Amino acid sequence: MNGINLVAVFAAAASAFVLGGLWYSPALFAASWMRYAGLSETQIRSGNRALIFGGAFVLSLIAAFVFAMFLGPAPALGFALGAGSSAGLCWVAASLGINYLFERRPFKLFLINGSYFTLQFTLYGLVLGLWH
Repeated sequence: MNGINLVAVFAAAASAFVLGGLWYSPALFAASWMRYAGLSETQIRSGNRALIFGGAFVLSLIAAFVFAMFLGPAPALGFALGAGSSAGLCWVAASLGINYLFERRPFKLFLINGSYFTLQFTLYGLVLGLWH
């Protein structure tokens, strides 16, 4: 934890939260994501929104913090970006893909969600590589 910039970690988590808001919005993939995930508008509007969004932000903070620990206190930008895209694509998206294969979920859903996670960790790398 020594040397980890907590403000940068917060900013990285916020960047992923903003990306998620855009990625899963009607402007981009909301309709396709809901269709492939088997969710209706009614289901999307139901539930405790504070718990859903608050929980998502806390989990983004955890992911950004642990990724910052992985990168170290002053990562070079190129390394941070490469590590972020690799972690998103090769760890997170690949693991998600394994589950999707066994769950027989649509490949297009994997592309939407896997691409989001790849960009999420690339953003973490960008923020943490620039701001240390």
